Amino acid sequence: MTTYQIHALEPAVLDRARAAAGTERSLAAGGEALRCCLRDARAGEAVMLFNYEPPLPPSPYREIGAVFAHAEPCPGRADDGGYPEEWLGRPQVLRAYDARGRIHPASRVHDGSDPEAAIVAVLTDPEVVQIHSRNVAYGCLMLRIQR
Repeated sequence: MTTYQIHALEPAVLDRARAAAGTERSLAAGGEALRCCLRDARAGEAVMLFNYEPPLPPSPYREIGAVFAHAEPCPGRADDGGYPEEWLGRPQVLRAYDARGRIHPASRVHDGSDPEAAIVAVLTDPEVVQIHSRNVAYGCLMLRIQR
């Protein structure tokens, strides 16, 4: 059985973003994917939009992209740590990375119907050490998965 962990953004990353110049703050329209607690924002919640670079070893494949999170600290994930329930049914790109931080050919798009099976399928290749689940349309990071 392949075991893995799904990661929201770390509190230290969020604290730095809250204090950084260039972080945009607004009230959510509703539906913004919050990377702090891996759920959708409710209309009227205070959110921030900022640049985030997921952890990878130095390589040409490192990317920085805009992500949403709560503008103030939140309790984090309220579920069991599995795939975020509110995000089931959303097609995603599962971008696989090897230990050198290079994109691995096990990367794939899934239709959102069974993301956990898609994750396990990517992780069957022992060279894959982490996966970045990314929004199909915008390319932004949704969550990070590690063995």
